[in-house]
Amino acid sequence: MTDTQGGGMTARTRARWALAASVGAATVLAAVGLGVPATAHGSVTDPPTRNYGCLERWGDDHLNPEMAELDPMCWEAFQADPNAMWNWNGLYRENVGGRHEEVIPDGQLCSGGLTQDGRYAAMDTPGPWTAKPVPHQFTLTLTDGANHGADYLRIYVSKPGFDPLTERLGWDDVDLVEQTGSYPPSSPYVTDVDLTGYEGRAVLFTIWQASHLDQPYYLCSDIVIGDGTDPGPDPDPDPDPDPDPDPDPEPGDGTCTAAVTVTNSWPGGYQAEVRVTAGAAAISGWSTTVTGASITQAWNGTASGATITNAAWNGSLAAGASTSAGFLGSGTPGSLSATCTAA
Repeated sequence: MTDTQGGGMTARTRARWALAASVGAATVLAAVGLGVPATAHGSVTDPPTRNYGCLERWGDDHLNPEMAELDPMCWEAFQADPNAMWNWNGLYRENVGGRHEEVIPDGQLCSGGLTQDGRYAAMDTPGPWTAKPVPHQFTLTLTDGANHGADYLRIYVSKPGFDPLTERLGWDDVDLVEQTGSYPPSSPYVTDVDLTGYEGRAVLFTIWQASHLDQPYYLCSDIVIGDGTDPGPDPDPDPDPDPDPDPDPEPGDGTCTAAVTVTNSWPGGYQAEVRVTAGAAAISGWSTTVTGASITQAWNGTASGATITNAAWNGSLAAGASTSAGFLGSGTPGSLSATCTAA
């Protein structure tokens, strides 16, 4: 299933601006001003789906011709049907009965089988979609503005050898890497994803089975797996260790730093990421305290009050290496800061 994208356009990384309105405000805008069906709920917002990412980067500047060069797939999508972006939360079908592979044809996974009269057809088009770098283990976030819950999230990743620049996604192109249980009607829905063994550019394909009725969503996010944040084995172990090592070596400086970034927010809550970086010497564990946060849930670490302690797999960091943990907070984020203590 090869579909070569013409024009030779190359997407360039660009940091423009965050979406001005919250997800809740975007939902209101879409529903009131642009006629989204009332049953439309949401989408995967981290890593962002193709159409949500286009809205996030270009929503208030979508007529800017620079998009054609800087973000060519979003330009093509806006030209094809701008409602695919404004209605980022409506890419669903109804009454599928769990027969996803039977109902959604190969090459149309990212448009939900050309659902909504083909509104999302551009989402199937291969090409240089802006892709988010992710480590091998990260957290997926799905934002549901209607809070209808989920029977499950089913998460796939494209197989090694699949080329999203030239190929449309088919069922034979993906591996199932995660299926969750049910979620109560309280957005967002988050789950850890482990892509150990996968590398490089890929498509993350999520099926969200909403709970209020038989309404599955089909959501494609472009990612680059393995962005250098994964602590790995020492790449250059000493082949000739000191034959008489000091039995009581002095410990390293044991320092670390932490930085916190709010990645999403909604009325009454928000999502944030804390990035921990080791100092001049390796560390075997860490804890970070986020001043100003009321943490209700954490991943890639264990939360106690406003402090997150490393998980079993991300505590050991080589000198200068980094890892991250995420959390949900209640209230408004305000001005957050983070400190780190090494073990």
